[in-house]
Amino acid sequence: MSYSVGQVAGFAGVTVRTLHHYDDIGLLAPSERSHAGHRRYSDADLDRLQQILFYRELGFPLDEVAALLDDPDTDPQQHLRRQHELLTARIEKLRKMAAAVENAMEARKMGINLTPEERFEVFGDKDPEQYAEEAEARWGGTEAYAESQRRAATYTKEDWTRIKAEVEAWEQRYVALMTAGEPATGEHAMDLAEEHRRHIGAWYLECPYEMHRCFAEMYVADERFKAYYDSMRQGLAEHLKEAILANAARHTS
Repeated sequence: MSYSVGQVAGFAGVTVRTLHHYDDIGLLAPSERSHAGHRRYSDADLDRLQQILFYRELGFPLDEVAALLDDPDTDPQQHLRRQHELLTARIEKLRKMAAAVENAMEARKMGINLTPEERFEVFGDKDPEQYAEEAEARWGGTEAYAESQRRAATYTKEDWTRIKAEVEAWEQRYVALMTAGEPATGEHAMDLAEEHRRHIGAWYLECPYEMHRCFAEMYVADERFKAYYDSMRQGLAEHLKEAILANAARHTS
């Protein structure tokens, strides 16, 4: 079974001119010729073309493709293994690119439309949407979550600067509390837990005690949140969790 150059071009989604070029440079010479001298491609030729197009899709120049395919020490199984590795790497790269685009989309959705200079000035190297996906997954269908989106859409650079300053001041006081050996169930720790809850309610979304309890569990269960809080002081995530639970208990009992 053999195929004309036009048929192969149709199969592969390439131009006849491309196939002629591959033949001219010795990359893909058709196995047969018709009586009239026209190119005829065998199934083996189609297999080689498939390999060529795969490497070309990954950005390999034609001379490197030829070297790969004509390497006598490489069998078809090795080609498949190499292609699998290359595809896996490409998928991971594309996944990261998609995540970056999603982050940008989420920033627009949240209304954080600061200029690049303002974003860097306010947030530095921190991503203000770092946990947006988790928040939407947990509360995306609630009115409280919708309200947080509406609020964020109105905030200016000055608002975000104030939020950041409040967070940093709270963090410093909580670290000082732990350094002083204050227990998580003590009045001082519970007061800071209450301040934490009120900050969320003031700037992001209404945060009743039951929701605050959910946050507390998440700060320990989710490694990213735990790493964030523990980076301030080792054990802070667990300490804060206990303080939030104790504070919720004293206000709801």
